[in-house]
Amino acid sequence: MTSPSTFTIWLPVTLSITAGAVDVIAFLALGGLFTAHITGNLVVVAAHYATGAFRQAGPLLVVPVFVLVLGVVVLWFGQPHRQEYSRRALLTLHMTLLFGCVGAGFAFGPFEKSNSTAAVATGMLAVAAMATQNALVKLSLVNAPSTAVMTTNATQLIIDLVALARSGESQSDGRKVRQRATVTFACIVGFVGGCVAGAILESHFGVVAMTAPAVLAFVSLLLGELNEQQSCVLPIIKKEQL
Repeated sequence: MTSPSTFTIWLPVTLSITAGAVDVIAFLALGGLFTAHITGNLVVVAAHYATGAFRQAGPLLVVPVFVLVLGVVVLWFGQPHRQEYSRRALLTLHMTLLFGCVGAGFAFGPFEKSNSTAAVATGMLAVAAMATQNALVKLSLVNAPSTAVMTTNATQLIIDLVALARSGESQSDGRKVRQRATVTFACIVGFVGGCVAGAILESHFGVVAMTAPAVLAFVSLLLGELNEQQSCVLPIIKKEQL
């Protein structure tokens, strides 16, 4: 039987691979659109505004769409009486949005113009999926590493590695730090791997390469179900271990 610690690693890692693949595929297929986080889009908007050369609707819509979807998801699933089923529901919504993105890619892609209505709508489906994933991590995997923002993960990993190198931690605290560092490192590697795989797939299949992260979202749903059957209650790293 698979131990709970296996799910502790594999669920966030699978989500990290998904986010990396979605971000790269959308970036290459939809004219430089970042979907897994909004930082890159803020940079793009600021740069184009400063140079007076802005011509794309996608990056302009990312922030409001991300915030709107995140707000609705948190408002609905963040209530205490809904938290028992929030993980399954969020994983299902996440998967559905990504398969919707795949369907749009098959129906309307490849997109010769990244500013076309179909391309922007496809991108917003991916943005909504990533907003849902970010909400999922905060609501149902409370103490798991980020699965989309690697700057935060890299910072935490370095802090933990330095703490371990000092050898000043107690045996119990050292074990907790090592556990957190292991999951964080795995998420970083997963995200980078997802980026590489996404870039390769997009170069061959265009926007329909979104099929790969959509399938991974289905795998994440299965992992969530298996996790539930193992009675491994999230958050992934229990609060008393921090």
